[in-house]
Amino acid sequence: MTITELYQTMLSEMGPRHWLTAGIAPAETPWEILWGGVLVQNTNWRNVDYALMNLKRATQFEPQALLQLSSADLTALVRPAGFYTRKVPTLQRLARWTAQYEFNLTTLRALPADQLRQELKALPGIGDETADYFSMYVFHNPTIIVDTYLRRLLTWLEQPLPRQYMAAQAQLQQSWQPDLATAWEAHALVVDFGKQVKTTADFKASFLAGQRLAL
Repeated sequence: MTITELYQTMLSEMGPRHWLTAGIAPAETPWEILWGGVLVQNTNWRNVDYALMNLKRATQFEPQALLQLSSADLTALVRPAGFYTRKVPTLQRLARWTAQYEFNLTTLRALPADQLRQELKALPGIGDETADYFSMYVFHNPTIIVDTYLRRLLTWLEQPLPRQYMAAQAQLQQSWQPDLATAWEAHALVVDFGKQVKTTADFKASFLAGQRLAL
């Protein structure tokens, strides 16, 4: 089974995920995706929801308004998401980074994908997976997000990935370079599958049982 065949099988069996129209990935604005992507680190989405509701009331998610908050005020708003001593500086750095481009998403989306990713990764608190998530869902660059769900699925398909993130991603990109719509859908399918199929026993009972992936 190739990656393309895996994608088509999951799409056929599970149906389109409609993350973008359902509001799961883009939320209300692209800015909410950025703030939520920082706040969700090391916590669950329920806690993030409380923090985002506070941010919305205080800033309407606008980066200019976020930067006008004192660190103490921002900390109070995002405290429900935990780890605020790390997350507050990351939120501020991310907002200041967008300020260099006059908070203009169109300008940011016009940057070369490699440059955009490098600039995101240069911000303390933004790792590979988060940078790719932002790059794809906010800045509209197709990529393969190597998250826990994808690693687990490919291990079950007898194609475990290298431990190092960029090596794993490069291995996959040798076989598959999806367009943006396909990359969005593929990521959503993998995540939703992973939320439903959590154990080896679950996988053996799934529609992918007995399949192997060839890279």
